[in-house]
Amino acid sequence: MSEIELSGLEKRYDETLAVEEVSATIEDGELLCLLGPSGSGKSTTLRMIAGLETPSGGAIRVGDEDVTDRPAYERATSTVFQDWALFPHKTVLENVAFGLKMDDVPTEKRREHAREMLERVEMIDHADEDPATLSGGQKQRVALARSLAVNPEVLLLDEPLSNLDKRLREDMQIEIREIHDEFEKTFVHVTHDQDEAFTLADRIGIMHDGELIQIGDPHEVYESPKNRFIEGFLGDTNFVAGEVERTSADAIHVDTELGREIVLPSTTASELETGASLTLSLRPEILSIEAGDGNESTGDGRQPKPALADGSTANSVVGTVENVIYRGSTVRYSVSIDGTSVFVERTTADAGAFEAGDDIRIGWNGGDVLAFREDGSRVEL
Repeated sequence: MSEIELSGLEKRYDETLAVEEVSATIEDGELLCLLGPSGSGKSTTLRMIAGLETPSGGAIRVGDEDVTDRPAYERATSTVFQDWALFPHKTVLENVAFGLKMDDVPTEKRREHAREMLERVEMIDHADEDPATLSGGQKQRVALARSLAVNPEVLLLDEPLSNLDKRLREDMQIEIREIHDEFEKTFVHVTHDQDEAFTLADRIGIMHDGELIQIGDPHEVYESPKNRFIEGFLGDTNFVAGEVERTSADAIHVDTELGREIVLPSTTASELETGASLTLSLRPEILSIEAGDGNESTGDGRQPKPALADGSTANSVVGTVENVIYRGSTVRYSVSIDGTSVFVERTTADAGAFEAGDDIRIGWNGGDVLAFREDGSRVEL
């Protein structure tokens, strides 16, 4: 079994607390991505699992064994580093076979196994070459083969793709996912790239300021972020400031900087006080865009409240397109609404022919909006 149990894990450097009270269970055979910005503690956490850093507190178990105080060479783990760390004076084959040599595997057996690993990562044709002659992607494949060659229970990957260009990085993401499924090992993969985490992970653990603040499958952490930091970190969104104007039995009415009230369906509306500050998240994918009338007005300088057929009020605003940014397969519209900038994205095929200066209407379903309190915590609607 290669389940990993982290209990109250901490790492302190003098007065700096780099990792604080990290507790998690990484299931046997899963691929967990630790995701977060630089300085969030994700690589330090990985290095403590590897035995390359000594915890200041807490415990680490791999399977049934407490490995907290064991050196790296006594753990059933292997690490792929960001800078590949290949030995410059050994051939590609010798690099892959090195760990087996340290384990006293006979020469012919370790060379045969090293060749099998190179074949698996499609690098057998480079077995006798100097690592210095390889491209970045090829070096990464060799480093991956070297780590797999020792048959670890746990494979640890510390931002292994960050030095690759976009196309190579995407290719290697697919390769790592396929290798994980084939070898059925427990993988812990550190990255700051959200797309990489969503491509690879069975579950994502999000770290910030040394803390593990949420862990869950990709759909869960995206659709149900625990706080405003996660919502902003996992993708582009429009944050709109507002105050609770009033509540009803099934809705929260928020007066916003967009110059109009936004209505949020809610079964917990009574828990919020009138005047409470909220930040609303309007993700670009929930927004519709259509031609609007720039002359629409309530007469008081506020946004209109267009009525639907059933007499209810739609969540929509009118504004003016400021910029149109084409990104190949997508187009982004930057829209000014009462002096506040909001962006909407569409695929090129779905995008309307809007230009800078056009008056448009942006609409959305209130049930798709996320709300966050002043302290950043999410409001459960």
